[in-house]
Amino acid sequence: MRPPEPDDRPTILICDDHPVVRCGIRTLLATDRYRIVGEAADLAGTVEQVKLHRPTVLLLDLSFLGTLSLGVLPTLRVVSPATRVLILTMHNDPDSARKSLAAGAHGFLPKDSAAEELVAAVDALAGGGRYLHPALGAALFDERTVPDASLSRREREVLGLIADGLTHQQIANELCLSIRTIEAQRASIKVKLGVNRRSELISHARRLRVTTSGGDR
Repeated sequence: MRPPEPDDRPTILICDDHPVVRCGIRTLLATDRYRIVGEAADLAGTVEQVKLHRPTVLLLDLSFLGTLSLGVLPTLRVVSPATRVLILTMHNDPDSARKSLAAGAHGFLPKDSAAEELVAAVDALAGGGRYLHPALGAALFDERTVPDASLSRREREVLGLIADGLTHQQIANELCLSIRTIEAQRASIKVKLGVNRRSELISHARRLRVTTSGGDR
């Protein structure tokens, strides 16, 4: 009898103090795409489950019975450094998103988001990336909470060339860098500006008036 093949699907842990919410998320994500490894209804249980399963992605409610969950993030990083944390919450304000990301979360998504957006967020985190609800990303940008000053000189150059419509290969040729370096720069820029799509990246670049010379043309 042949041994079962290893299951290398991303593992998901769902932590929320509302059973109906946990059930809904489990129903949505329990597909061939992911493997649900557990649930937790409080912060103590969350730490135990993360330590036990070391999930790829942790879906964590922002508030458990009135207590913010962000304070547990340092402990979670110790027990499972590779786990990516997606904050799910009824709060869709920029301040909550900013605090969550500053505390170490890798993604932030309001609970009233479409099911497809939850899947997109989980996909992004499972792939080692980050995710921020686009509307909140735009709001954070408008508040200048992630100003262009946070970008390095090289990132400003890359962003300017993206705004000019150049491909990754063309940018690499222009700056005499490898395409892998350009991709890494682009990923860093997206995180700093809180955007997920190329169109948003270009829009932000134009609003910041970033060009390859560092100023207006």
